[in-house]
Amino acid sequence: MEGDSALSGAGGGTAPEVLALAKVVTRLRAELADLEGVTSMAAVVERAKGVLMAQAGVSADAAYQLLLDRAERRRGTLLEECWIVLSRIGSGPAPPTPQGASAEPLARPPADPSRSSTGSYVLGDRWPGASKALLARLAEGLAGARTADDVAELLKAVLGESEDVDAVMIYRLTATGSLELTGRAGVDAALAEQWSHIPPVSGVAALEATTTREGVWLEDLEADAVEYLLIGDPPERWPSRAWLPVPGSPPTTAVVGFLRTRAGPFDPHARTLLRRVVRLCGGILRDGRERYASGALHEGAGGTGDTEDPKEAEAVQRIFDVMPGPMVLLTPLRSDAGEVEDYRIDAAAPESVDVAGRHGRELVGRRVLETYPTVAGTALWDGYRETLATGTVYEGEPFTYEEVAAGVPQQSVYSVRVSRLGNRLVAAWIRHDTSEREARRLAELQRLGNLGWVGWNLVTDTITWSDQVYAVFDRDPALGPIRMEELPGHLVADDVPRLGSAVQRLLDEGQAVDEPIRVTTAKGVRHLRLVAEAQTDVDGAPVEAHGFFQDLSALRDAELALVESERANLVQRGMLKTERALGARLQDALLPVPEQSLELAGLCVDVAYVPADTGMNVGGDWYSAIELPDKSALFVVGDVAGHGLPAVGTMAQLRFYTKGMTVTGSALPDVLGRLNTLLVHTATERDGATATMVMGRYQPWDRCLTWVRAGHLPPLLIRGGAAGFLDQPEGCLLGAAFQSTYEQETIDLLPGDHLLFYTDGLVEDPGEDIEVGLGRLAETAGRLLGEGRGDTLARTLAGLRAGNRDDICVLDIHVPDDS
Repeated sequence: MEGDSALSGAGGGTAPEVLALAKVVTRLRAELADLEGVTSMAAVVERAKGVLMAQAGVSADAAYQLLLDRAERRRGTLLEECWIVLSRIGSGPAPPTPQGASAEPLARPPADPSRSSTGSYVLGDRWPGASKALLARLAEGLAGARTADDVAELLKAVLGESEDVDAVMIYRLTATGSLELTGRAGVDAALAEQWSHIPPVSGVAALEATTTREGVWLEDLEADAVEYLLIGDPPERWPSRAWLPVPGSPPTTAVVGFLRTRAGPFDPHARTLLRRVVRLCGGILRDGRERYASGALHEGAGGTGDTEDPKEAEAVQRIFDVMPGPMVLLTPLRSDAGEVEDYRIDAAAPESVDVAGRHGRELVGRRVLETYPTVAGTALWDGYRETLATGTVYEGEPFTYEEVAAGVPQQSVYSVRVSRLGNRLVAAWIRHDTSEREARRLAELQRLGNLGWVGWNLVTDTITWSDQVYAVFDRDPALGPIRMEELPGHLVADDVPRLGSAVQRLLDEGQAVDEPIRVTTAKGVRHLRLVAEAQTDVDGAPVEAHGFFQDLSALRDAELALVESERANLVQRGMLKTERALGARLQDALLPVPEQSLELAGLCVDVAYVPADTGMNVGGDWYSAIELPDKSALFVVGDVAGHGLPAVGTMAQLRFYTKGMTVTGSALPDVLGRLNTLLVHTATERDGATATMVMGRYQPWDRCLTWVRAGHLPPLLIRGGAAGFLDQPEGCLLGAAFQSTYEQETIDLLPGDHLLFYTDGLVEDPGEDIEVGLGRLAETAGRLLGEGRGDTLARTLAGLRAGNRDDICVLDIHVPDDS
């Protein structure tokens, strides 16, 4: 009250930040007094509840209700009734019984015959006296327990002798479904750190107990190790375990683990005892009395926070946990008038620290004016309000902050950046210590450039290496730097004279050096770059040399690979050019193209052959137009798959064999059949190939053309100004299958007819349907004949295919007009 009076008297002359801080101090004092009262009363109530639970065999909730009913019947208070219960077990002096209150013994609730000894409660006359005494001892100890660690230590002490309980672990279920270790006993710090956080994964008995709300009893170590992740190193330390959820309203929020040194199953008595023990501890573990120590009461009097989802704060906290640098999530606390009086810290990064030395999550739940009191009334405080009101990001000016490290005050330069996140603020502190920042950048530069700094003091003959030089030389830092006289022993022998000459220029002439050298390491030879310069005294004598070693091995390997690739590419290119020239000469020798039309068996034949515009290899397109011994004429157009010398060789085979078999009188279908057998026979060889072919034999005495095909495009007939494709006889690709059948068709040619044999290069375009190309050929050929360009029809059609991607071969067979 004196503080309130002084504050009101100071009124108008006091700065706003002083008023705010005074209000914080007053509130904290009031909270401390309330906390002391609440905890003292809570201790008495919990202790009395524990006594009733042990005596009457009821739950914590039922025991609390019994206390309320008895207090109402006696017309007393709850605290008085608790003292009455505790006085009867000799736990302390009994306060005087209220006037009018009866002193009859506390009645036990009627037993439910449907409940067994392992059910919700146990009948008093069936419960061993030793166990009752154990529970009474536990209830008495719980009255003084403050944290989950206190509860765990108490459980281990009470159950250690009778049940061989060697360790106790208490977990709390978080909003994200994971478990956090809140209390332990008998578990060393390393193991507790390993199991401090259990994510929501399968195979964890503690998580299963919170999900099923049933106890999980692990009684066979070998079998349980297959199904569950067992705590302990080794797990055999505790051959049997029990994980029991703390009873209460769903969902279950806490689970207790009992780890025994006794092997074998838990007998019915042990199971019932452990269930009763957990139920007895339910009050403190479920309601969380330890929250009074964690700072939750700091959310209390003196302002209310904006409505926010706590899961959002938990999500932000998980992000902060992996972020570098100090940063906090602030929720504004408003007065009844709606004015922001303070901010509550709902999440904090691990590097966040307040004036009291609390770090990270220790700050959660506390207020800004409690953790950083000097911020009140500053530009940063105004920046908080401006950002909260308008959403604009606040960038504070750098300021000096004094912190204590190892008892020594240190000053650091920070700036604060504040941004709005929903109805909250995110405040981040950015450190501007120049030396530290530059050192960090230098280390990153050396790592990224794979180079390290070196210094050589010529006066003291000492050498200094940065950390990256050890990585460059693949040397253990414990061995220290390599001395200058030892360096030649690490070089490739051929580079030693060049290094000696460079050092001489550096020290004698003061010239800067930039030399490539090779050193031998445990991982092989590395290509390094040595850059150094010397510093001299007033007389010009060198006193120090400094520079860097840079590992260029990866670059050197890439250069060698590139040179090798260029060499291989040049060789390959030369081979391809030679092959193309040879193939072209062979093709010219085997397949001469006449410069003008041929006359065979009374026909005019126009021939065109155009190689592809692109590519290094010659193709396999070919033709043949010869007169046979019986004065008939043979016309052939073929296309061998592939390019280069193999395709030219296959083309030559087909051309010569076709001529030979036809001259000897073989029928056209038989010729194709034998050619197919030839290509199938060579298909397993390296140069095996497939081919298409169209072949016709013209008899001038009756103007009849007999023709066959092997997977080739149909001939085009232009007659009377109309163009159309001939119906194709059966015949598949040469070299595709052993059992191939080839049939023949005949057609009578009339005066004025033009019949075109051609390869696919004349009609195919990438991505276009072949029918489109065939239609275009028919339209173009008919148009050219209509324009009177029939004498050079084949060459004109081939010339229109500029930029052809494949070879083109065209044979135009023209029957002259009788006139």
